[in-house]
Amino acid sequence: MVPAPSRLLARHRRPIAAILAGLAVTCGLLAVRSPAGVEVLAAARDLAGGRLSSADLMVVRLPADAVPDGALRPGAAAAGRVVTGPVRRGEPLTDARLLGPAVLAAGSPGMVAAPVRVADPDAARLLSPGDVIDVLAAYEGEGRQAYPVAQQVRVLTRPPSRADEGGALLVLATTPVQAAQLAQAQAQGRLSVAIHPR
Repeated sequence: MVPAPSRLLARHRRPIAAILAGLAVTCGLLAVRSPAGVEVLAAARDLAGGRLSSADLMVVRLPADAVPDGALRPGAAAAGRVVTGPVRRGEPLTDARLLGPAVLAAGSPGMVAAPVRVADPDAARLLSPGDVIDVLAAYEGEGRQAYPVAQQVRVLTRPPSRADEGGALLVLATTPVQAAQLAQAQAQGRLSVAIHPR
C-alpha cells in the first residue's frame, strides 16, 4: 500500500525543514557576502584635469585581472593631487594619470616638472597633455622678436586658470637646465608656444 502524501510529508517533515533552513542560511550568507573584485579609486564625474577634490573620487570594484597597473586604492592620498589630463567618469585613476614621478618616468631620467605661464590663454587651450611644444620668449626693448627658450618639451598638464590671473599655466616635462631657462625668461619677458605636429 502506497503511503498517502500527507503521511509521507509528516514522516519526513524534520529532514525537509532542516534542508530548507540550510538553504535559507546559505542564501542569507550569499546576500551579505561582499562581491568579488578589487576596490580602486575612479573619477566620480568627467574631469578636465587639474587638482582633485574628494568629490571627484569614488570607489569602484573591478575584477582582479582588469585592475590597471598603478591603480589607486581607497585610502590613497589622491585628493589634492593634480590630474594631468581629461578623465572620464568611472575611469580608474592610476599613478600615470597624476602629476608626479610616474609621469616623469615616461620621459628621460632626470626630467623635472616645470610650471610656466604663457601670455595667451587661447593658445594654451589648444594644448593637451602629451603635446610637444617649443617655448618662445619675447623681451621688452628688442622689437618684440621671439627667441626659443626650450625646444621639444612635453606638456604634462594644463591646470584650469582663473580669468584674473593673466595668461595660462602649463606644466612641462623639462630638463633642470631648461627649467632654469624658462624661469629666467618668464621673469624677463612674455612666453608663447609653438606646437609640434603629432
